[in-house]
Amino acid sequence: MPSLGTPKGERDAIRLALVASEFNYDVTALMLERAREEAEFLHAEVTGEVKVPGVFEMPLAAKAFFDKPDVDAVIVLGAVIEGETSHDELVANQSARKLLDLSVSSGKPLGFGISGPGESRLQAQDRIEKAADAVRAAVKMVERLRGL
Repeated sequence: MPSLGTPKGERDAIRLALVASEFNYDVTALMLERAREEAEFLHAEVTGEVKVPGVFEMPLAAKAFFDKPDVDAVIVLGAVIEGETSHDELVANQSARKLLDLSVSSGKPLGFGISGPGESRLQAQDRIEKAADAVRAAVKMVERLRGL
């Protein structure tokens, strides 16, 4: 079975779509850049990319990508930073639940690169590398599902 890092010619290319939140873009722009770098390192192709207003809007964009035949997995990138109310918990929990449901119903992996809720801006900046983790997880899942 092929493994991560196998040169492109030795396996079918894995095609990814990236969905990034514009909210907290000082953090998510760096996450997006890191996700692109990791995809390239793993010889995965980014076939689609979109920025959405916030994490709450991600499920709709993710669904559009899950429905595309040229997408094997969707990566979502966002930072849900704690505010003065519990709104961050609502946004993160509801979005995560819907994104997971979409992944299961589509039969395609979701790379979950959303940090929070309850984090500070500094904690969000410290978690930028989670974007690469999300790409690696999605690529692994595509490979493992192909092997079933």
